[in-house]
Amino acid sequence: MKANEDNFVDLIRKSREEGLVYVIRTYGGLLKSIVQKRLFASPDQVEECMNDIFLGIWKNIDCFDESRGSFANWAAGVARLEAIDTLRKIQRAHRTTSLEEMELEIPKEDTALLELTEQELSKETEEILSCLSPKDQELFRRIFLMEEEPEEAGSALGLTRDNVYVRIFRGKKKIRSKFGERKRA
Repeated sequence: MKANEDNFVDLIRKSREEGLVYVIRTYGGLLKSIVQKRLFASPDQVEECMNDIFLGIWKNIDCFDESRGSFANWAAGVARLEAIDTLRKIQRAHRTTSLEEMELEIPKEDTALLELTEQELSKETEEILSCLSPKDQELFRRIFLMEEEPEEAGSALGLTRDNVYVRIFRGKKKIRSKFGERKRA
């Protein structure tokens, strides 16, 4: 028996494949657009979801009631629910990724490169600070490298608040003049 608009539901109820083939050909585009709308971020899951929809229609055809609405609306509802279920599965899979799996995906830091970079920065910092007096060097290290508050660094070095700001101003001026000379050379 060939499936058509009048008998495909009965064919599916009788477990005849012709009815499902008719649904795939006739309503497949509609159902796929519903799924793609929900799973736009996971296009690789669309085909699996479509298979689940057709399986759901096959197994639950007895739930379809012609008096309550059209087959297209019922099948669209099945598609929406299946797409939402698939989306939930995807979200659960992302939430339950273990730390070990994540570490495999995250590239490890190159510690040798980091150490070399820190050494180079340290040498450059010391070279820049070399034009300052030892007390001003310590003041700059505390404020700009160790990120202490100027008042805190000043009290540790026995300097008043005003003296700290004057030393910072003069120290920056010395560094700029030395750096400016190096830059031109």
